[in-house]
Amino acid sequence: MSRFDALKNFVHELEEDFTKFYEKGNKAAGTRIRKAMQELKQMAQDIRVEIQEKKKDL
Repeated sequence: MSRFDALKNFVHELEEDFTKFYEKGNKAAGTRIRKAMQELKQMAQDIRVEIQEKKKDL
């Protein structure tokens, strides 16, 4: 479950930037969100690959 916890923490850390961007119109926060979404995409792909490998071992 450490992967899941890491994923939750990563998303939770973005909350402040989401607030800054959507409620206050801070463009720099939007840039940080876009970068983080790219990292989230990579994390998701890594988890998918890990799950597929574990399924083969079962």
